[in-house]
Amino acid sequence: MKIAIVILNWNGRKLLEKFLPSVVQFSEGQADIYVADNNSSDDSTKFLLKNYPQVEIVQNKTNGGYAKGYNDALARINADVYALVNSDIEVTEGWLNPVIEEFKKNRKTGIVQPKLLDFKDKSKFEYAGAGGGFVDFMGYPFCRGRIFMELEKDKGQYDDSANIFWASGACFFIRSEIYHQLGGFDEDYFAHQEEIDLCWRVQNEGMEVRYVGGSSVYHVGGATLRESHPRKTFLNFRNSLFTIAKNVPKRYVFIVVLFRLLLDAVAGIKFVVELRPIHTWSIVKAHLSFYAHLPAMMRKRRKLSFKQTRYFHCFSIVWQHFILRKKKFSDI
Repeated sequence: MKIAIVILNWNGRKLLEKFLPSVVQFSEGQADIYVADNNSSDDSTKFLLKNYPQVEIVQNKTNGGYAKGYNDALARINADVYALVNSDIEVTEGWLNPVIEEFKKNRKTGIVQPKLLDFKDKSKFEYAGAGGGFVDFMGYPFCRGRIFMELEKDKGQYDDSANIFWASGACFFIRSEIYHQLGGFDEDYFAHQEEIDLCWRVQNEGMEVRYVGGSSVYHVGGATLRESHPRKTFLNFRNSLFTIAKNVPKRYVFIVVLFRLLLDAVAGIKFVVELRPIHTWSIVKAHLSFYAHLPAMMRKRRKLSFKQTRYFHCFSIVWQHFILRKKKFSDI
């Protein structure tokens, strides 16, 4: 099985300097390593050419974000499985072995995520993917090990292998065949939650998304956009609407979108009360962008299969967490 590790880079010389050594140390001989450069203006590529001649550089012409950046790069990389690894990921010894074994033993496995722990506090799960992702009826994402901002400590509770609903784009393994069959990531997303959309589409084709807790990586998180950045608010709210409009089964889609519009309004009011009106404006812009893109989303929806109809783990993670005060995935 030919594995290609592909690290997307944009002006990330410092991140490559810090985190690439672990990828090279614990992956050489098992995988080819690529850096897909999104038209950086720093000295990232010079650093790679000088210090890591064994790493192949795939040069993209523009900074098309996560989605287009990977689509452009992977069109030029030949492998059985792509390992899409953020530039702020530290991998561990033997991290590839359990993942490769999962793909070999189960032909229905389309996507795999390893255990994602916090680089800054390695005893805790990391926000972006933790122990594997799920969504509720309204399409709100959460993880085993992370509900909203509540992070669990790693006590071995997610050392298993299990079916999940979505895998984190921070460290995302996918069979190249299904990736190209589905046209890769949706480039209208630019960045954030495009991996949830792709995982949903993979399951709609009858494939599985798996979590493999025998493989661990550490993620910094927020290295590109801080959690408090209004651009991140815009992308998260808009792209979540994109995902539900495209993928929620027909019998649910209208009510789900309606619920989300109401809940997003509540979120906007909350930001005002917190004296963060710039984030309220980001939600307004997210909705305006969603309406502008809605005809295109509906055209994309008509091209999809819907073999997977039960998508949600619970009705409302907002209710479970904020009203019932449940802080752990095992409590839901």
